[in-house]
Amino acid sequence: MEATLFRSVRQAQANDAAIIAEFNRRLALESEGKTLQPEVVAAGVAASLADPVNKGPYFLAEEDGQVLGILQITFEWSDWRNGWAWWIQGVYVREDARRKGIFRTLYAHVVQEAQKRGNVIALRLYVEKENTKAQQTYLSLGMEWLSYGMMEKGFYK
Repeated sequence: MEATLFRSVRQAQANDAAIIAEFNRRLALESEGKTLQPEVVAAGVAASLADPVNKGPYFLAEEDGQVLGILQITFEWSDWRNGWAWWIQGVYVREDARRKGIFRTLYAHVVQEAQKRGNVIALRLYVEKENTKAQQTYLSLGMEWLSYGMMEKGFYK
């Protein structure tokens, strides 16, 4: 049984950039074995924080002034459904705070925000094939597998 902590969720502000960039670096290393360039991540986080309407907001789960987890939402318009799909991006929970409901708290906040909008048709996310713990968490929250595969042509710097 997961312990329940008192925590709050808020939208990130510019002064949260350093912790978000650090969590994003940890996420890339833990989930994909990738070492991200700190200056590139910092610039990307700053750009998102400066333009959350177009690039997507970050939400932070906090307790006693400490950031325990982050989650970013990005947006995809569906002309077929005349609504927005919100993509859950960059989910990271601090290692010492895992299995305590931090992601569930962030997820519940995003679900509530999506339902308030009235024009959000789905929440979606990518998950690594080998990350079975995360997959089980997402399934337990009512998410379902889609039939799509994912392809990419990268133009990375």
